[in-house]
Amino acid sequence: MHRGADLRYNLQLSLEDAVAGTTVKIRVPTLVVCTTCRGSGAKKGSKPKTCDTCAGHGQVRMQQGFFSVQQTCPRCHGKGTVIDDPCSSCHGQGRVEEHKTLSVKVPPGVDSGDRIRLAGEGEAGESGGPAGDLYVQVAVKPHEIFTREDSNLFCEVPISFVIAALGGELEVPTLNGKVMLKIPPGTQTGRMFRMRSKGVKPVRGGAVGDLLCRVLVETPVKLTSEQEELLRTFDETMKRGGAKHSPHSTGWVDGVKKFF
Repeated sequence: MHRGADLRYNLQLSLEDAVAGTTVKIRVPTLVVCTTCRGSGAKKGSKPKTCDTCAGHGQVRMQQGFFSVQQTCPRCHGKGTVIDDPCSSCHGQGRVEEHKTLSVKVPPGVDSGDRIRLAGEGEAGESGGPAGDLYVQVAVKPHEIFTREDSNLFCEVPISFVIAALGGELEVPTLNGKVMLKIPPGTQTGRMFRMRSKGVKPVRGGAVGDLLCRVLVETPVKLTSEQEELLRTFDETMKRGGAKHSPHSTGWVDGVKKFF
């Protein structure tokens, strides 16, 4: 008896299902034991008989001059038995093609590349041999907001230049609902804020990761003439304040002057 082949199935999950865990049903094409002959391959009322070519060993010894070579039996193809009256359902194979619907329990915290093993759900073995296993390979689909690195989640949060300058609070989405993110005055674009324990709990154990939010200061567009005039007035007041309002750009300009 030979063990059946292992099967592989690619399962695509949303980030939410991968983080929280879920149960999904899959439909898998496979070979199962023929119920008519119960895997023997022989017609009901009969059974396979010992191959008289190899005496049931599945191997024959061939003499080639001074050498003796052992080969697979050409009649039974290594099985050791032959079927004179094959089963009409499986044509002597002992297995038939079928689609199986299986329920797969996905544990919380899985990530792309993780595999879930379903023992004995692969192809049935030949001549009543044990079935192989089914390996479900997980692939997490890209998310509109979050990206994942190990147990941490990352997202980009656009903020207005008014909030960046004056500070404020805004709602930030997480996989468990919305939370408030406090933006301090004078925040620069690209600054990263860490929200503890708002990431992913790893499937193999360990602490819950964090959510890291990178803020992007958004430049206003399609301004009205009134808004443009207000900004020009604001710019004049900024220039009168000197370098204290824009230390980074002032330092950069000074560096360029020294370079040239």
